[in-house]
Amino acid sequence: MKSILGIGNALTDILAILPDDSLLDRFHLPKGSMQHVDMQTGDKIWAALKPLGVHYVAGGSAANTITCTSIFGMRSGFIGKIGDDEIGHLFKSDEEQYGVKCNLLKGKNSSGRSMVFVTEANAERTFAVYLGAALELVPEDLKPEYFEGYDYFHIEGYLVQNQDLIRTAVEMAKEAGCIISIDMASYNVVESNNVFLHDIVSKYVDIVFANETEAKAFTSYDDPEKALEEIAKLCEIAVVKVGKDGSWVRKGDEVHFIKPWPGEAIDATGAGDTYAAGFLYAHSLGMPLEVCGEVGSCIAAKVVEVIGSKIDIPRWRQAKLEIKELIENAESV
Repeated sequence: MKSILGIGNALTDILAILPDDSLLDRFHLPKGSMQHVDMQTGDKIWAALKPLGVHYVAGGSAANTITCTSIFGMRSGFIGKIGDDEIGHLFKSDEEQYGVKCNLLKGKNSSGRSMVFVTEANAERTFAVYLGAALELVPEDLKPEYFEGYDYFHIEGYLVQNQDLIRTAVEMAKEAGCIISIDMASYNVVESNNVFLHDIVSKYVDIVFANETEAKAFTSYDDPEKALEEIAKLCEIAVVKVGKDGSWVRKGDEVHFIKPWPGEAIDATGAGDTYAAGFLYAHSLGMPLEVCGEVGSCIAAKVVEVIGSKIDIPRWRQAKLEIKELIENAESV
């Protein structure tokens, strides 16, 4: 089986159930919002959460994708930066538990974390995100040997603001013979780095994953199909996800609309990350373009049925059965 290496923000999701809104009020966090916080505030919030009993899960866009590819059976690695602290050790332990080989460099700041507060009355979620040491990853941290032996290299778009880092990474990955994919991750990141992204995609990237808003920001087209066409002119494969309505995939003149896989959606966290994992896994097996999209859709439908970005064991078992059938049917044609 082929292998994949990812690079991204090494973040640990810290999930806490709050009995009331007092902690949110204390740290001036509007209910239902997502706020970036500094190191001092991040450390204070974490200290306040510990007595409540919290759940820790390694997160970050690329890390979520790489965890899933490892569960699929691909040899999977991850490059990121953490602090020399408990949160960093938790991230490393969680990734290794799933079989991911980590190149986790040590930063000066505390490890990055996404603190998720769930208020009991209506299960509304509020986020406080501290990127910390994850932001300290620089081009000089990368070594050509990190990329050797991998067939795929996957980038999360949140790193694109560090343009020198991404350019160095894709140059090393291309030199190592990797198929390069990028998940654009956020429309505002695309907007502020559009010229750079066009240059990188046209020169280095083979597979682009984007949702509707990211595709619009990249191409200026409102219509997902037209945006898909424009992206596909720059790379080998373009994927535009349209949320609960499904996704579009294109390679040259070959175009497919992928219907959404059945599922009871309660939380969209991690859906795009897992879609990318399923797509890349099927692509690594040489599956037709349409089947790659269907595998991505299948696994994404499982993660939206749970709170957070990690699929539980029963749903993984069901997903693997459904994906096995998809692949067997494709092979029999």
